[in-house]
Amino acid sequence: MNADQQKALLTIALLAAFSDGANNDREREQIRDMAESLGGEEGASHLRGLYQQVLLKQVSVADVAGVLVETGHRQLAYEMAVCVCDADGAMTEAERQFLDGLATSLGLDQGTTAAVIEQAEGMATAETVIQPGTPRPATKQAAAGGAVSVSDAELDRSILNYSILNGALELLPQSWASMAIIPLQIKMVYGIGKSYGHELDQGHIRELLATVGVGMTSQYLEQFGRKLLGGLLGKVGGGLGKQLGRSATSMAFSFATTYALGQVARRYYAGGRQMSTELLRDTFQTMLGPAKELQTRYLPEIQQKAGTLDAGQVMSMVRGR
Repeated sequence: MNADQQKALLTIALLAAFSDGANNDREREQIRDMAESLGGEEGASHLRGLYQQVLLKQVSVADVAGVLVETGHRQLAYEMAVCVCDADGAMTEAERQFLDGLATSLGLDQGTTAAVIEQAEGMATAETVIQPGTPRPATKQAAAGGAVSVSDAELDRSILNYSILNGALELLPQSWASMAIIPLQIKMVYGIGKSYGHELDQGHIRELLATVGVGMTSQYLEQFGRKLLGGLLGKVGGGLGKQLGRSATSMAFSFATTYALGQVARRYYAGGRQMSTELLRDTFQTMLGPAKELQTRYLPEIQQKAGTLDAGQVMSMVRGR
């Protein structure tokens, strides 16, 4: 995949992110930061102004669709757009209309597009429940501010397990892999909250993620962009062994984001949800550095985990079965 094709794919992904017109200032800022960070990667200087071109409507699907001449690249573009539209939950009518137009521009048939939407929506809207291996529900003492029913060591191990899993997902080339990271982060936070006696819904958890700077759409876009620019997407041939070494940055991003989020959630719910927005963000940023260093230590476990994952297994984990 050459630079023009990479740019076309990222342009379509960004267009999908803004297709419903509902992004608030915070989410737009996070997407902008994502685009600038990807633009700083070696060999990707052409991305530096891409965010502004999309935001100012200086580029359209019709402008870039023709660059993707290979069937596999066209299908990948559509898959990525669907996942971006679904990243923050249920798809809106505006997003569906965008995807219909995209499918037409890419020359994709309804059978292909329907299957992609069904898979992505199943991942995005999967119910958040506690599964074996996540923190157990807290006792009544915890809800009243007493001791929780799990130890510090158990909570730490649960957060680490989710981090290893999400780091492993980032090593996989399939589009569903990155799509599973956000639901699994939601499940992790849900389990931590329950351990401290807090009944949570997905709306609250998604708002917490956005508050600390882990925007749903921007996080997925960054995961996708790092995979794309690292050569993990759109490849023909090769194998997981070769791909592992080329996506270390991507893996560190997902591992660190998940680990820092888990530690922030732990402090937040242990303290009775009293942390201010500024303190939540500062704590998250403070945790990112140590989390990235910790990723190196657990690299063998992450690689081993990546070699065992398949779509059915990941969907079961997301749905808590």
